Amino acid sequence: MKLAVIGAGYVGLVTAACFSEFGYEVVCIDRDKKKIKQLKKNIIPIYEPGLFDLIKKNSHSKYLEFNTNLESIKDAKIIFIAVGTPSMRRGDGEADLKYVFQVCKDISVYLSKKNKQVVVTKSTVPIGTGAQIIEVFKKMRKDLLYGEDFNIVSNPEFLREGSAIEDFLRPDRVVCGVSNDYSKYLLNKLYSPLNLREAPILFTDIESAELIKYASNAFLAMKISFINEMSDLCEKVGGNVQLVAKGMGLDNRIGPKFLHPGPGFGGSCFPKDTRALNATFKKNKVKSKLVKSVIEFNEERKTNMVIKAKKMIGSSLKGKNIAFLGITFKPNTDDIRESSSLVIIPELIKEGAIVKAHDPAFNNNFKKIKEFRNVIWFKNVFGAIKEANLLIIHTEWNQYRALDIEKTKKLLKNPKILDLRNIFNKTEMYKLGIEYSGLGAKS
Repeated sequence: MKLAVIGAGYVGLVTAACFSEFGYEVVCIDRDKKKIKQLKKNIIPIYEPGLFDLIKKNSHSKYLEFNTNLESIKDAKIIFIAVGTPSMRRGDGEADLKYVFQVCKDISVYLSKKNKQVVVTKSTVPIGTGAQIIEVFKKMRKDLLYGEDFNIVSNPEFLREGSAIEDFLRPDRVVCGVSNDYSKYLLNKLYSPLNLREAPILFTDIESAELIKYASNAFLAMKISFINEMSDLCEKVGGNVQLVAKGMGLDNRIGPKFLHPGPGFGGSCFPKDTRALNATFKKNKVKSKLVKSVIEFNEERKTNMVIKAKKMIGSSLKGKNIAFLGITFKPNTDDIRESSSLVIIPELIKEGAIVKAHDPAFNNNFKKIKEFRNVIWFKNVFGAIKEANLLIIHTEWNQYRALDIEKTKKLLKNPKILDLRNIFNKTEMYKLGIEYSGLGAKS
């Protein structure tokens, strides 16, 4: 079976690479000629463990190819749409679907009665988008009959950056929103390589599949926000949030995942998807207090980290050197979209601090971001730490977990560490003579 994936971004590349690993012929299409040229040379535009190896291997074996020409979809049985759905610029949080609809218009020309193609949305889209896509195709191709000559399926992705390959090849579940038996049959056949891993495939209507994605991300965001609130409470009244989280996580109804306090959730999914879901509630005049409060609390959480830094310095931040370790929203990715560092760092600089930063995934694009224009970058972590008045751990990279603490103490001007991920042990820090503050424990 031949597949086409439109969009060579994060979701598109992982999807194309993993399906080619199943042994399908996959063409990944993107209009960005420069990106496609690089991909043909096995130059990967994103940082994702294992992706380079998959692309190199399957490109060499001819299971995976990259192209800019949409005509390549003609022979594809299944066409995946994996383009971005960012928040609308008007600020209401609603998802911008212009790229999705444009792709639908562009590919409609190449659909044929003979191939009976299935168009699958991998992009995260609000409920009702599938119905809108059907109408786009009906308008563009009046000679084609929906359900007979072409079909639409919603197949949302549940990929975590940093472990996307593993998530695709060994998923908790696969969700497929279909409208007829033919689509169900074809998607079941598509994902049959996962049968050996006993991955459950849930077939729903299209609308339910669209909503499952948003509901899942909003729930996980709410779980993170809840433990962050518990963290704040522990800091005031006592208790250790890590022990609280462990006790909660042992309850099978709750589970241990996403119960780690931090500076606020970020990335390309949780912030965007909670805003989009909240916009859907508003648009349909359904009250939503939970999702709205999660969004508001998360934004407030980021600025509160600056207050913690000021408290540790004990005076004005003006002229103080702050070593800031980790820029990305999570480890094992170079993604800084919606990272709390985009709020914390500018606020520190606004207060007069000199921010010296390090990140294992650093690339020159970091320097181009306006929020980081006054940041001093270091390729060596100890270069950033040297002569700092305060060390802030922002992202829990393994490199920082294994940091030589004794060397760090010697290099710091003031032995103070603000650990926003609780990667170090408070008692051990105190034994070494380091003033240490994590999250979720009373000072």
